[in-house]
Amino acid sequence: MKSTYYKLLALLAVFFIFSCKSDVKNEAAKKTTVKTQKETKNEHKGQAAVKASKDEQANVLQVAMSLPDFKTLVTAVKAAGVEDALVNAGPLTVFAPVNSAFDKLPKGTVASLLKPENKTKLGFILKNHVAPSNYPIKQLKKEAKKGRKLYMASGKYLTVEKKDDGIYVGGTKILKSVKVSNGWIHVVGDVIVPSDK
Repeated sequence: MKSTYYKLLALLAVFFIFSCKSDVKNEAAKKTTVKTQKETKNEHKGQAAVKASKDEQANVLQVAMSLPDFKTLVTAVKAAGVEDALVNAGPLTVFAPVNSAFDKLPKGTVASLLKPENKTKLGFILKNHVAPSNYPIKQLKKEAKKGRKLYMASGKYLTVEKKDDGIYVGGTKILKSVKVSNGWIHVVGDVIVPSDK
């Protein structure tokens, strides 16, 4: 009888020890899950989050993110939440303002546009730099010669002009052009602000 009692006590002790270990493991797993959820909550999970392989040509967003001249533009794109639009299959033509273009805006404009309450306004301005079509320089010259305007993702139209020193879109000169996997990036020195932002 005594030996049965001790066996029962030993069995209960073993059960208690395993039960405690299991609770500790479950609690640790819960904490890890909550921590992981918090860490990933603010990460972008759309198409822009997909990593390209090394042998793939970079898209508009990847090129912009890789160049320090577009730091302000990339910050604005993220603040407006339009990353996915710049990585879709396209073709797209993006007139990408360099950092100094944003510096030309009135003092405090960029800081104001980056605020969450101005997300829609910022998105509208950025979309005014994107043509949902394929416009290499050669095509832009043809559009200028025919006196055509470019339809932009903002719903507005931009005038294309050929001047002695180059091609101008929306009144700003194209400084350089880069072919990307989903279209073209034309580097510009000014922010092309829509007439009725």
